[in-house]
Amino acid sequence: MLFCIMANYTSESVNALMSHPESRMAAVKSLVEAAGGKLVSMYSMVAEGPGAMVIMDIPDPGVAPAITGVVASSGAVKDIKFFRLLSQDEVVEVRKKAAQLRPSYKPPSK
Repeated sequence: MLFCIMANYTSESVNALMSHPESRMAAVKSLVEAAGGKLVSMYSMVAEGPGAMVIMDIPDPGVAPAITGVVASSGAVKDIKFFRLLSQDEVVEVRKKAAQLRPSYKPPSK
């Protein structure tokens, strides 16, 4: 299963990276692989950041939030967003299930 984590570096992290420029990919890859996953890609972001976006393939859906928790608790990043990424085939199946369930839900009255 594909998951995405997006986060911005804290000012302390930005200062540390300016003092000692390095790629964070090895550290992220080590964490993801220790959790039994695979790092698919990692990008830097500058629009709201500086920050990073990580896409990872994690077979156990319970492990992905744990990875996010490790990163969040480090204090190195802020504004963390965590997503489960769905393939187009998966989305079609979700839509079929939603159509099947729709009759059982009553929205609030207007």
